[in-house]
Amino acid sequence: MVMLKEFKEFAMKGNLVDIAVAFVMGAAFNKVVTSFTGGIVSPLVGLIFNSDFNDLKYVLKPGTLDEAGNLTGEIAVLYGSFITNLIDFIIVAFVMFMIIKAINKMKKKEEAAPTPPAGPTQEELLIQIRDLLKK
Repeated sequence: MVMLKEFKEFAMKGNLVDIAVAFVMGAAFNKVVTSFTGGIVSPLVGLIFNSDFNDLKYVLKPGTLDEAGNLTGEIAVLYGSFITNLIDFIIVAFVMFMIIKAINKMKKKEEAAPTPPAGPTQEELLIQIRDLLKK
């Protein structure tokens, strides 16, 4: 029972909840980046290679077509798919860098805010009153 209570306290800490929200948002952002690369970047790069970018491959062993028209037995290095995923990663990494940079900039502004000078404490005021009354 104690371990369950400790786990609940751990799970409900702000940092863990923030990480869970960031994970869900990151997954959704990954879909946006994937569709951007697959729908916009890949066709533009495909114009250069005169083919679909994701279908670029280096065939190590050619396959054979069966009666249904399916290619079987082909062994190929799918470098087009790898490059697409690499572009996805670079875009996500750059956006994360910009977000962290903005967060750090906001933190510096918060830290740089000057604190107002502290006034005298109650004890100091009472000592001043006592000293004035002695005169």
